[in-house]
Amino acid sequence: MVTTMKAWQYKAIHGKLENSLEFSTVTHAPSTTTLTKGQILIETISASLNPIDYKIPELGFVSKLIISTPATPGLDFCGRVVGTYASNDTFKIGDIVYGALSRPTKFGSLGEFMIAPSGECALLPEGLDPDHAAAIGTAGQTAFQSLDPRIVKKGSKVFINGGSGGTGTFGIQFAKILGAEVTTTCSTKNVELCKSLGADEVIDYTQVDILSELKKRGQVFDLAIDNVGRPALLYERSGEFLKPGAKFVEVGVQVSLSGFTKTMGRKVIPRCLGGGNRPFHFLVVQSKQEDLTQIGKWLVDGKARVVIDEIFKREDVPKAFERLRTGRTVGKIVVQVGEK
Repeated sequence: MVTTMKAWQYKAIHGKLENSLEFSTVTHAPSTTTLTKGQILIETISASLNPIDYKIPELGFVSKLIISTPATPGLDFCGRVVGTYASNDTFKIGDIVYGALSRPTKFGSLGEFMIAPSGECALLPEGLDPDHAAAIGTAGQTAFQSLDPRIVKKGSKVFINGGSGGTGTFGIQFAKILGAEVTTTCSTKNVELCKSLGADEVIDYTQVDILSELKKRGQVFDLAIDNVGRPALLYERSGEFLKPGAKFVEVGVQVSLSGFTKTMGRKVIPRCLGGGNRPFHFLVVQSKQEDLTQIGKWLVDGKARVVIDEIFKREDVPKAFERLRTGRTVGKIVVQVGEK
């Protein structure tokens, strides 16, 4: 039984997460004996990064209430099952699975071994590369769950704010699979990428004002999804471009008291006091086996593809976080943690 492993860890945050990480070659490894019902032990092959991976640890005292240290960051993964709980009947030793943890834990995906609930994993389909599977995790499921199937269907008009990031690149493709007409936003250098993913219209925010462009179109959209959080008044002015009763979905929020207050305020502040006049929904992504499986099938069938910004080696994790923090990534950042 393996008792130690290699992993990136932090004990305390000194400024930024990437400046606080240390690579240990002999840190304590999780084991089969520590598993609880429904959990599996995974040897990590690949991981992908999300802003939440550094935002939660950097919350100071609050982060200590969420994660015990020393801790290894990383929610998204693809890896090999090396241990299961006694009553497990979902996966067997040797299976390669992918998924995303619903919340940060002590043993994240930037370590050699990690623990995950079996319900937050799916079996890797033949033909799907582990690096691509790891990239699905949080961003893929966020995009999938933001597209309400009761709304998005053939002929629906969907506005996606932020089409070139991890969630946006998935969102454009998934909306098109469902039959929607998609309008998205990005900078000049990513316009052609968004079009190649299926976007019918692309608003270049470096050349025009997003709110003015949307107002010109009138109340035509059945759904709006905000992956960015800017422009600041996008929700408050959504009545100018969303159909009456159409929903506004926010999938990104500033991890701070002010960010939380703003998001919660949007649910309760009436129009007469400066609020919006369309239904507001803040999406909290839930990792689900059935969603992961569906996304994996679309990828294998060639209906969608993973957009990867850059693949980093395990020893370059701090550089990977530096790249992520720029906010200019196109698609996902992947880290190769172990052997395929």
